[in-house]
Amino acid sequence: MAATQSTPAVRRPRTLDDVPGWFPPLDQVLFDWLLDRQQSAGMRGDLLEVGVFMGKSAIFTGQRLQPGERYTVCDLFEGDAPDDANKAESAKSYSALTRQAFEENYLSFHDELPRVLQGPSSIVPDEVPADSCRFVHVDGSHLYEHVYGDIGAAHDLLLPDGVVVLDDFRSEHTPGVAIATWEAVINRGLRPICLSTQKLYATWGDPEPVQEELLAMVRARTDCHLSVQQAAGHRIIRLKAKGMQAPPFPPSRHADSIPAEPSAPTAPAAASAARPARPKPPRSRARKLAADVLPPVVTRAIRNARRRAR
Repeated sequence: MAATQSTPAVRRPRTLDDVPGWFPPLDQVLFDWLLDRQQSAGMRGDLLEVGVFMGKSAIFTGQRLQPGERYTVCDLFEGDAPDDANKAESAKSYSALTRQAFEENYLSFHDELPRVLQGPSSIVPDEVPADSCRFVHVDGSHLYEHVYGDIGAAHDLLLPDGVVVLDDFRSEHTPGVAIATWEAVINRGLRPICLSTQKLYATWGDPEPVQEELLAMVRARTDCHLSVQQAAGHRIIRLKAKGMQAPPFPPSRHADSIPAEPSAPTAPAAASAARPARPKPPRSRARKLAADVLPPVVTRAIRNARRRAR
């Protein structure tokens, strides 16, 4: 951690929406549904998130931690990147990210932190036991080599029917994620469950049972577009939100705090608000009569001529 760089004050979140990050309602619904399905089926195992940013999805996932399970998160935060490409990526996209910011956000909603690994995702396999996780969310580096390694780690860490979620698999600025993701589908045994706008949900187990239940859930909703396609021997379920609301989530411990005072209006706006609007002059009797008698086209022509003369 850089000792010479002061950490900016973190605005305390009152709701999950106050936490910066990219975690749209559709993905919140899918996380909630998949984690609930695992819990309802009696599945037990640890949780893992690679790349946490300010903690939005980590906070959400931590709500589903069951007794006896361990939740691990990994991020570089303000630490040193393992190579020049990763260093440039971190400086460009995550320069404001600090471990303190993540931890303060997380503790706004939970009593305890998850196990926090500060460093590159390559340290995860040495810190998390193989065959121990039921849910892994990969949202770290966008560089092909790192994503390739993260997918391989997820394969080794997941239980047979565990779920891996890969973020940014089709964004135009993350081709490395796309290549690593579809390469895993074609050559490494990864089997898609569904696609959202941002994330691919997949397993190395049998996706058909979860897909059937997912299709039933989505078809019962009116706020989600659904399409089903076949590609390279895989059933691809594609989902897109249609006015979808995020599932309810408990407010933070700061929810009852007094919100910040609204900023004062700018001088022009304040002056405008203080100055009463000038009333329009009443129309003369002759103008009223002309408006009643003359055809509309003639009336408009007269009005336009008057405007041009002003």
